Amino acid sequence: MSAIDPRITVGVDGSTGSTAAVTWAAKLASLRHLELRIVHGLQIAGLYYGGGLSGIGATTLVDAIRADAERHLADARALAASIDENLVITTAMPNDPPVPLLIEESRHARLLVVGRTGTGGFTGMLIGGTAGTVAAHAHCPVAVVRGRADSAAFADSGPVVVGADGSPNSEQALAIAFEEASLRGVPLVAVHAWSDVTYEDTRGTARIRTQPETLEADEERLLGQRLAGWQEKYPDVEVRRQVVRDRPRHLLLDASETAQLVVVGSRGRGGFTGMLLGSTSQALVQHAQCPVLVVRPEKKA
Repeated sequence: MSAIDPRITVGVDGSTGSTAAVTWAAKLASLRHLELRIVHGLQIAGLYYGGGLSGIGATTLVDAIRADAERHLADARALAASIDENLVITTAMPNDPPVPLLIEESRHARLLVVGRTGTGGFTGMLIGGTAGTVAAHAHCPVAVVRGRADSAAFADSGPVVVGADGSPNSEQALAIAFEEASLRGVPLVAVHAWSDVTYEDTRGTARIRTQPETLEADEERLLGQRLAGWQEKYPDVEVRRQVVRDRPRHLLLDASETAQLVVVGSRGRGGFTGMLLGSTSQALVQHAQCPVLVVRPEKKA
């Protein structure tokens, strides 16, 4: 994973989903020998400005909110330390709303981690419209920690699954997926989606390509070419290929039932184009049965 600082950042709010996110992030930080940063946004400025509170009442409420935040951070730190007592852990609770805080934190992290549900502070934010905002503006990959059967208990067995479509962002997803599979000592399942429909101009004029059997063979070769270099770099990783025609989300969701991680790019072509703002991303974030790691395009200096 490429970024500025050697750390993983996780947002917490004291919920069950938040606890799962801390556990997942701490295990990964330990495995990678990275610092773990735990953050919680106080978001108390609105109590004074437009919140209708002032004086002793506001002060008492702010003190209570701050005490809750300190407790959440302390509990998260203790949980992370129980996973690895040698883990380097830092905490922060700035007075910022969740989205701007996490986006800013992503500037200095190799990975940003959030849970699947929450009390509204962090871990619930990726469900719905806010998901697109964070994913569209984060400066590093974003992991949403989900569990089997819509629970917070995430799987720690099974292969790593990656969506591969030949785009530059997909290439970054492949790089991370191979690295994760090698680190975890598990197989990699590469899912390639293709379409027999192309768009020929800015007005979106569609054209149906003929001979789907030939096209599928071409797509098989394309996937093989994309994987070849990474297989050479990671000879220890067993690679399984799945080529599908259109609509990759069903296959990715099915694969998540037995996977321990699904890796996808936030921009691509064909079946994965614009997925974080469309149905595929929403389906993965809301219904995947394992953690989902969304790879952001590398920002140019």
